[in-house]
Amino acid sequence: MDVRTGDMLEMKKPHPCGKENNKRFYVLRSGIDFKLRCMGCLHEIIIPRAKAEKNIKKIIRDED
Repeated sequence: MDVRTGDMLEMKKPHPCGKENNKRFYVLRSGIDFKLRCMGCLHEIIIPRAKAEKNIKKIIRDED
C-alpha cells in the first residue's frame, strides 16, 4: 500500500478520544511502522505497518 508522509488516512475504527474527526489520522512518518496524529485530539501514536494497513479505509492525498 502506498502511504506517504503528509497523507491523511481515514480508518475503519475511530480513535478512542471521542472527538470530531477521530477516524482521520495524519501520517507523520512511514516505514516499517507508521507515526500517526489523530485529527480529533492531536495525540500521536506509533502503530505497526501491518496493523495500520488492515484498518485503512481511505487514503486522502493532497495532489499538487
